[in-house]
Amino acid sequence: MKAVRYPMRSLVAVALAALLPSLSLSFAAPRALPAGQLPADARLAPPKDLNGYFPFTPPTSKGVWNQRAEFVRRQVLVSQGLWPMPTKTPLNAVIHGKIDKGEYTVEKAYFESAPGFFVTGNLYRPKGKTGKVPAVLFAHGHWKDARLSEESDAALAGEIATGQERFVEGGKSRFQSMCVQLARMGCVVWQWDMMSDSDAIQFSAQTVHRFAKQRPEMNTTENWGLYSPQAEANLQSIMGLQTLNAVRSLDFVLGLAEVDPARIAMTGASGGGTQTMLLGAVDPRVALSFPAVMVSTAMQGGCTCESSCLLRVDTGNIEFAGLFAPKPQGMTTANDWTKEMSTKGFPELKQLYKFLGVPDNVVLQRGEHFPHNYNAVSRTAFYNLVNQHFKLGLKAPVIERDYERLSRAQLTVWDDSTHRAPKADDTDFERNLLRWLKADADKQLNTAASSPDNFRKVIGSGVEAVIGRTLATAGEVEWELKNKADRGGFVEMTGLLRNKTHGEELPVSWLYPKKWNGRAVVWLDDSGKAALFNADGSVKPEVKQLVDAGATVLGADLLFQGEFLKDGQPVKQTRLVANPREFAGYTFAYNHTLFAQRAHDVLTLVKYLRSYETSAQHPKPSSVDVAGFGGTGPIVAAARAVAREAIDRAAVETGGFRFGKLLDYRDPSFLPGGAKYGDVPGLLALNAPAKLWIGGETAPALATKLYQSANAAGALTSAAKADRTAAAKWLLAQ
Repeated sequence: MKAVRYPMRSLVAVALAALLPSLSLSFAAPRALPAGQLPADARLAPPKDLNGYFPFTPPTSKGVWNQRAEFVRRQVLVSQGLWPMPTKTPLNAVIHGKIDKGEYTVEKAYFESAPGFFVTGNLYRPKGKTGKVPAVLFAHGHWKDARLSEESDAALAGEIATGQERFVEGGKSRFQSMCVQLARMGCVVWQWDMMSDSDAIQFSAQTVHRFAKQRPEMNTTENWGLYSPQAEANLQSIMGLQTLNAVRSLDFVLGLAEVDPARIAMTGASGGGTQTMLLGAVDPRVALSFPAVMVSTAMQGGCTCESSCLLRVDTGNIEFAGLFAPKPQGMTTANDWTKEMSTKGFPELKQLYKFLGVPDNVVLQRGEHFPHNYNAVSRTAFYNLVNQHFKLGLKAPVIERDYERLSRAQLTVWDDSTHRAPKADDTDFERNLLRWLKADADKQLNTAASSPDNFRKVIGSGVEAVIGRTLATAGEVEWELKNKADRGGFVEMTGLLRNKTHGEELPVSWLYPKKWNGRAVVWLDDSGKAALFNADGSVKPEVKQLVDAGATVLGADLLFQGEFLKDGQPVKQTRLVANPREFAGYTFAYNHTLFAQRAHDVLTLVKYLRSYETSAQHPKPSSVDVAGFGGTGPIVAAARAVAREAIDRAAVETGGFRFGKLLDYRDPSFLPGGAKYGDVPGLLALNAPAKLWIGGETAPALATKLYQSANAAGALTSAAKADRTAAAKWLLAQ
């Protein structure tokens, strides 16, 4: 009998398949690196956390800065669930209980930032003023019941001895001290409660500030609660609710007849500083900002109320403060994470303001000899800034005078008769509020779908922030060939694509036909570049079909596929930071999710193909198509949504996957905001009017609607069965 000769690689694969039938044979794909060596990819480093280093690089041109500022501002809004802004329902404001203190009055107030969601606080108004007056929004940080609290005698004595406070009477409440002095200066002041503090009782401190364990009863695909994968997928968070409260507080203040809309300031310390930074960054109505003891290149905010998924990915608090430029801004330091601000962070902010032509519009009040608080010295710095820029005409420096404090009973907004408090720590209210936010977002999604252009402008912009990268920011990519083999009608090449801009490296295999027709097809699935090959190393029939037709086909190991895996086993859960509290924001406020990173890899592949240098040996592709199967299908849909026309045709297997159905934020397919903008159907709709094949489900109604609106119904094809051969035939037929 004549002996049959097999390639050595085929013999090994067959033998192992017989001995270990359950073993993944993805290693049959050619390697770009020696066995055991991982790609030199920056993303393999431990994920960044809130205690990382967050520097800011000043811009080199106004055009670059304007583009960057627009992107970061949108990222902030998206991270807070405020892109687009939730419907501004009636505030139904109630102001009552006026107390006349001679130079000023103090009133109790509450309003609804969303239906049934109360914002509570005190309103201070100057007396004897004519015409429009400035207004100050005063947000507090993590001082329990700050607005209603009083310092102990012993603690106050220490503060007076060290120069932090000046008065035995007024010094007992630094929060009232600020409001009283500003009212005496002629400003309306609105001081409201952080959620779970003082009269803001609808959420508990445990939920707002100390959340540590996921609540299975709230992790449901309907009627979910905060911190659940569903809430994160819809960008619903405690921080987002607090930012919404700040926006509606500004609406409330601007609704007061005596307030000058051109002279609105905001300040706050610690967590209040965070709120100040964010509102100043995203709301152009704020004219002066003073975030105290918070702006830093170091710790960014350790509480669950100061962090949300997507917020600080590739950015940080210094840049947030920079978004307020060129408007006047001040900040303070203390013996805390801000203590190095004078040499790390503030010089760069000063450089930004100088670049914009107003170097004196940003000031730093140093206080490293003081603890973390908003003391009299820091408050004076704020008063002077308000006096200067709002042209109050007061003698500088403005120094506080003592006053008669109001008691807790005099300040609290609730009573047992006319102004009854809502139910405290109400999980039914929590669910109802998130349900309203979801319904409102879906309503705005449907409105945006009125035209492809509007859908791209509103929903597409949100998706770009969720993915965190576009083709324009994909980076500079270079290719290094490692191995090359003649396979008859085509050449098999294996090597590395290096994204030099982002420090990323992808093992890649090319199948290059000797009679190339100019078309390039990126072919991806969960196995990485092994998607091109059978276990014996031969090329899969559907891929061979493309190569035989003259298309070059590229396969790649996306992050944590193929050569990224030491043991060859697929990733079952994504990496988290060391923080043991089960809050997605502690990881994904600072790091892209694995899903987003793999979408970045697809953009890297497309960017290389589109920027390929034309030469006699390797002409530039005439078209670039991308096909994704298994869990990689939605990744390709996301990449195509932001790459736009750079991908000519896309074949996507969805299998009916939806981000909103995931029940674990550690799932490799978890994506904050993934469900916010129409889920997978929204990503598919953003492909319009380009040619798209959907496998594994009938084309969703949203995608069908957008394709029809774009007069491109014929460009959309779907098949209930995910058939790769059919996908290849569709690509060739287009």
